[in-house]
Amino acid sequence: MEFLEQVTAFLTTNIVERGIPVGGENIPFMVLILLGIGGYLTLRLGFIQLRRLGHGAAVATGRYDDPEDTGDVTHFQALTTALSATVGIGNIAGVAIAIHWGGPGALFWMWVTAAVGMATKFSEVTLAQKYRVAETEGEWAGTVSGGPMYYIERGLGPKWKWMAVFFAFVLGITAFLTGNGIQANTVADNMETVFGIPVWISGLVTSAVVALVILGGISRIGRVTGILAPAMAGVYVLGALAVILMNAGEILPTFGLIFSEAFNPSAGVAGTGVGAFLVTLMWGVRRGLFSNEAGQGSAPIAHSAAKTEEPVSEGVVALLEPFIDTIIICTMTGLAVIMTGVWNDTFETEITLGGGDLSYRVVHESGALSDALPTGPIRIDDGVHANRSSEDPQISWHEVPVEQLFVDAQQTRPFSGMVDPVAGLATGDDGQTYGSLYGMAVESGAPLTMAAFRRGLAPLGDWGHYIVVISVLLFAISTAISWSYYGDRCANYLFGSKAVLPYKMAFVVTHFIGATLPLAVIWDMGDVFLGIVIWPNLIALGLLAPQVVEMTRDYFERKPWLSTD
Repeated sequence: MEFLEQVTAFLTTNIVERGIPVGGENIPFMVLILLGIGGYLTLRLGFIQLRRLGHGAAVATGRYDDPEDTGDVTHFQALTTALSATVGIGNIAGVAIAIHWGGPGALFWMWVTAAVGMATKFSEVTLAQKYRVAETEGEWAGTVSGGPMYYIERGLGPKWKWMAVFFAFVLGITAFLTGNGIQANTVADNMETVFGIPVWISGLVTSAVVALVILGGISRIGRVTGILAPAMAGVYVLGALAVILMNAGEILPTFGLIFSEAFNPSAGVAGTGVGAFLVTLMWGVRRGLFSNEAGQGSAPIAHSAAKTEEPVSEGVVALLEPFIDTIIICTMTGLAVIMTGVWNDTFETEITLGGGDLSYRVVHESGALSDALPTGPIRIDDGVHANRSSEDPQISWHEVPVEQLFVDAQQTRPFSGMVDPVAGLATGDDGQTYGSLYGMAVESGAPLTMAAFRRGLAPLGDWGHYIVVISVLLFAISTAISWSYYGDRCANYLFGSKAVLPYKMAFVVTHFIGATLPLAVIWDMGDVFLGIVIWPNLIALGLLAPQVVEMTRDYFERKPWLSTD
């Protein structure tokens, strides 16, 4: 596990965080290309995300559907399949993680990512529709396949096929992680936190459910997500809205804090880069991308299966995704987390010394935190670290040092002795050994959002956190189901229809493995592959932008939807 964490940290530094130094800070290339291409498409398309949002909603309702059109699912089913992949753990855990690391201001940069991402999503889905292909062999005969690998190869020409192959390969791996492993991990983390269920049991159950659905193909996936996506979003949004309304007095101060922290941040609870504007921006963009997937190239695969002869008609439907996902649902999560004050609060926690969310961090004189590997046992006196200089690692939970450690859950008996990081054991001065200690620690991810709902709805009883538990379960399963389709389309593109079933089996196995990995590791691995997969897609979108502009102009001049109205 330590080797995996080291590899992930190396890749995160060199892929996700690598960028251009400006004024002593670093602007990641990932941020530059996402916002740059999104902004470019926004200008080229005349702010289409504002002008055509209403038309997209009308098309999505099925008002203009023609059952005789080419495709496998309706506009609405394509939208819900894509939303099932985008509206998910990123809305619950991702927002909380962004605030944990980047502070409240990270939510503002998630909004910016979504705003320009609406133009990006419109462009990639329109191209996916134009260049989709009809399958002629195997169980998929008679269906259609599409996505960035097809519009890269067919839109840019055969000389770009290498980039199409590279995209399909990396997205196929990304599907194992962001759309699968992270989902299983979050469910398992929640179930263990709330009910004490071992992570392997949760992983086994959700793997079985996912397997039952994905073996039925896109038609079954479309039917399931057409019911599951609206239901799960409805439950979660109503719960978040209740939290916000019950804390209505904090709405304006919270928005004020978000805007002020966006440009003059005091940093997140985890303390990385205290006061660094780009740290807040980066976490907002990273979690914004994970949440709405604009520019990632995954959602076009689902939208390419929609029944339509007009590529732009599906592009305007896709406009709705970042708006629903990030502008509405992520905002509600962020408001709940900030308004209730849980984002920088601590909670009674069992500090598992052998793993879990344990880490070791150094507190610098500036207040910033950084990772550090202990060179030997750590001395604790009366529950407090004996050595607290800017060079000494401290026992941390969710990347934040724990102020005082106890041997009992009631936190009445402070621990004194040595903690051995290698063995994962604490040995008291009386010779007693412990595999876990206890203390007040910060939360992150889905448990932080769960704490927000629990506190926000406390006047109505101690049950608010169960809304998040149920939502996480439904979101994670629906996201994994949709992402399995994205991944098997990549396998089909690379190796043909014979590769689809083996890919699905590997997908189910990876779902189980993802449930057992530490939260930070699985999220960082997902970010690494997201940081890779966006490049070929965004480069293609930039080069094919003139085609999107021309198709859009032609569509809105002809107004083909009027003939079906």
